[in-house]
Amino acid sequence: MTLIKQYLRSIFFTGCFFICTTSFAQNWDINLLRNINPQNPNSGLWKGFTNSAYPLSAATPVAVWIDAKINHNKKDEYKAYEIAGSVIIAAGATEAMKIIFNRNRPFQKYAGVYPYQYEDGQSFPSGHASLAFAVAASISIEYKKWYLVVPAYVWATGVGYSRLYLGEHYPTDIIGSAITGTASAFISYWVSKKIFK
Repeated sequence: MTLIKQYLRSIFFTGCFFICTTSFAQNWDINLLRNINPQNPNSGLWKGFTNSAYPLSAATPVAVWIDAKINHNKKDEYKAYEIAGSVIIAAGATEAMKIIFNRNRPFQKYAGVYPYQYEDGQSFPSGHASLAFAVAASISIEYKKWYLVVPAYVWATGVGYSRLYLGEHYPTDIIGSAITGTASAFISYWVSKKIFK
C-alpha cells in the first residue's frame, strides 16, 4: 500500500512540476513543439505510430496470455497479467491526471501549432504515450532480452514523438507520460509478485 501511495504522490508532483512551470519553461515547451510540428502533419509513418498505441497495448498481454495457454506455461501467464495490469494502471492514472490538471491541448492555446486532427480532451499526460511506455517497461522488466526491449522502447518513443509531430501534445506531456507508463509497469510488477507468489 505504501508503494501505491508513493506512486500516486510522485505522479501528482510530476504533474504539478510540468503544469506549474515558469513562463521560461513554458516557452521552451511550446518552442520545441513548434520545431517538431510541421504546418501540414500528414506523415503516414507518425500517424501509424499514433494509431498503433491502443491496439498494440491491448494486443501484447493478450498475445502473451494465448502463447502461455498454448504452451501450458504458468509463468508466462502471470507475465501476461502483469503487462495487462500495467496498461490498466497507466490508463487509470492518465485519465485521473487529465481531470486533475485539466491542461488544454497546445493548438487550443497557441498559434503556430497544427494538429492533424482536432481532438477534444486534456493534454497532460498523453494516453497514447502512457500506454506505450507501460508496455515497453513491462517487457523490459519481464524479458530483459535486448531484441525485445530495444524494439519495445523504440516503438514507445515513436508513439511519443508522433504525438508531438501531429501537434496533439507538449513535450512535457510526453515526458510525464513516459514517467506515468514506466511507474505503472513497476507498480504492476510489485502487485503481481504479491498476488502470484
